[in-house]
Amino acid sequence: MVMPWALEMATKSKKTLARPNVKNIVLVEGVRTPFLLSGTTYVSIVLLWGLLHRTAIPKDVVDYIIYGTVIQEVKTSNVAREAALGAGFSDKIPSHTVTMACISSNQAMTSAVGLIAAGQCDAVVAGGVEFMSDVPIRHSRKMRKTMLSLNKAKTLGQRLSLLGSIRLAHLSPELPAVAEFSTSETMGHSADRLAAAFGVSRVEQDEFALRSHSLAKKAQDAGLLQDVISFKVPGRDIVSQDNGIRPSSMEQMAKLKPAFIKPHGTVTAANSSFLTDGASAVLIMSEEKALAMGYKPKAYLRDFVYVSQDPKDQLLLGPTYGTPKVLERAGLTMSDIDVFEFHEAFAGQIMANLKAMDSDWFAQTYMGRKSKVGTPPMDKFNLWGGSLSLGHPFGATGCRLVTTVAHRLQKEGGQYGLVAACAAGGQVSDTHVQHSLVVPAMIAFCTYAKHLYEL
Repeated sequence: MVMPWALEMATKSKKTLARPNVKNIVLVEGVRTPFLLSGTTYVSIVLLWGLLHRTAIPKDVVDYIIYGTVIQEVKTSNVAREAALGAGFSDKIPSHTVTMACISSNQAMTSAVGLIAAGQCDAVVAGGVEFMSDVPIRHSRKMRKTMLSLNKAKTLGQRLSLLGSIRLAHLSPELPAVAEFSTSETMGHSADRLAAAFGVSRVEQDEFALRSHSLAKKAQDAGLLQDVISFKVPGRDIVSQDNGIRPSSMEQMAKLKPAFIKPHGTVTAANSSFLTDGASAVLIMSEEKALAMGYKPKAYLRDFVYVSQDPKDQLLLGPTYGTPKVLERAGLTMSDIDVFEFHEAFAGQIMANLKAMDSDWFAQTYMGRKSKVGTPPMDKFNLWGGSLSLGHPFGATGCRLVTTVAHRLQKEGGQYGLVAACAAGGQVSDTHVQHSLVVPAMIAFCTYAKHLYEL
């Protein structure tokens, strides 16, 4: 039997990020359904059964369940609780749902970390779900007001008067907004403006999007996307892989017209993440509990940082602001990181962040830093594809990012990983993961919370 310290020495560990008198918290397993283009296959999805099957963890060992989602169904507003009961967990296990735009499952995971660190729990299931193929659609405000008044009307005359006040315009449905409430601007518009501000060309965006699809296809064909669990859709076929991975060519991508700022914008359907259905889940435990149960952790979850910025002009720049903070907390530099996984809302958003991170002027002018943050080397960056190609179910992406970092650290023999994701509202989540001995260590959740066009 090889002891952990021997493994650290054997892997020439740079250093451990363990802290005295602080619990080690580990990622035991992470799974997800295939991410599918909205409107293609799913009818409804819950992933807890997959996590239970893969880990074989007794249901009564789980102390708490947390799920993230963005566009909620009123009938199942606490989807974590409904999913837990549906999966056969005890009704004595508390469950709650969080929403933080595109970093909702990041928040679910860090809430789990907090519960374990505080000694409240030893094993927590965290995850996220989004089902864009069947979003709730409301009546217009005037129609809702009339219907509520009808429900309170006491006489036939009052009811007839209210019915007579209904106009055709009142029947127009109200779709879920894809715009920032504070600015009334869609995330696509924000991404287009951000790309223009940093001089990111249409060609650069298309090249990055093509890279994402090509790398995702290569990873899929090589069987590297091992977190994906096949799912039997009632009345349909078994779904076993993501269906949005579609490598194209620069020539084909160049034919697409701007999707938001017309006719001169640079953000198109080809270089944006697409509306996606999917779910994800991870099992997070204290290291002591995991080892006692015979589990071999995939990674140590070492630290995380949340950052918020101006939702109008810096909506998608969270990774730039969050990354140095989480690295400083961990006592690391960019060169220490072996694996980078950034959420790809838009190719223009990624490229703008990389340019901001490589700018002394931006660091000095906006971040109060003496020098630039530094950019992740592309040979360490999103090597198995990203949200542009794999898809982006708003509430589920965070768990995919963290699990991917853990698997990449194991596959590539790295020790430290960094996850960063922007989100609506101008926020971001950064997470640091460490590949400890037998486990990868993730560095910090850098989440920029601003609802990625919910694209």
